[in-house]
Amino acid sequence: MKTLIIISHPDIRESSSQQYLLSSIPGEPEVTVHHLEETYPDFKIDSMKEQELIAAHDRIIFQFPLYWYSSPPLLKKWQDEVLTEHFAYGKNGHHLQDKEFGLVLTIGASKNEYQAGGKEHFSITELTKPFQAMALKTGMVYLKPLSIHQFSYLTEEQKMELLIEYQLLLTHEKDTSLASREKWFLNQLEQTDLTTLAEEDSFKLQHVMEIIEENRETMDDLKLSLEEME
Repeated sequence: MKTLIIISHPDIRESSSQQYLLSSIPGEPEVTVHHLEETYPDFKIDSMKEQELIAAHDRIIFQFPLYWYSSPPLLKKWQDEVLTEHFAYGKNGHHLQDKEFGLVLTIGASKNEYQAGGKEHFSITELTKPFQAMALKTGMVYLKPLSIHQFSYLTEEQKMELLIEYQLLLTHEKDTSLASREKWFLNQLEQTDLTTLAEEDSFKLQHVMEIIEENRETMDDLKLSLEEME
C-alpha cells in the first residue's frame, strides 16, 4: 500500500507539531510527503501532475492545522483544481474509487471545547463533514481522522502514543483487529536498528517483542480451544 501525505501549512518550519510528525515519518518508498506551500509558493498548481501523483497512491492523507474550522487556503484551491469532474467524479471520473482517505488535524483548542456546550460548540466530526462528503462523492473510503489537540501541552508519553497512531495511519492496512495491530507493531520493532540504542533500551525492546509474541501464541491457543468446544 502506498500512502500520499498532502500537507498544507504556510509556516511549517515554525510548527513544532508538524516538525514532530515529519521527523517520525517512516523512511520507506511506500510513503510520499507532499508539502503544497513548498511545491507551489506562487499558488499555481499543476493539476495534471497532482492527478498523476494521486493515481499512483492507494491512501491519501490531508494533513493541516485547522483554520477557521477548515483547511488553509492552498489546500482548498488544490481541491478545486485537482479533484475535477471526469477525474474525481462524473463520467469516467473513477480515479479515486476505493482509495482510502484520511485527515490529520492539528488543533489549538482542547478536545473538550469541540462539543455541544463547549466553547466551539461543534465536534470535529461535524466540522469535517465537507471532507467526508468529498470522500463519498469521489468513491473513497473515509478513515477515522487523527485529531491532535494542543500539541505543545502533550506529555512525552502522550507524544509517543501519538507517534504510534500516526504511523499506524500511514502504514497499516485498514484492519483494526488486535492481531493485525500486533503484527504491524512487531514489524516496526523488528525494523529498528538495535545498534543505535543503548544496551538497556535494546534489551527492553527485545523483551517487549518476546512478550507480544508469547501473548499472541496464548490468544491463538485460546481461540483454538474455544472453536473445538463449539
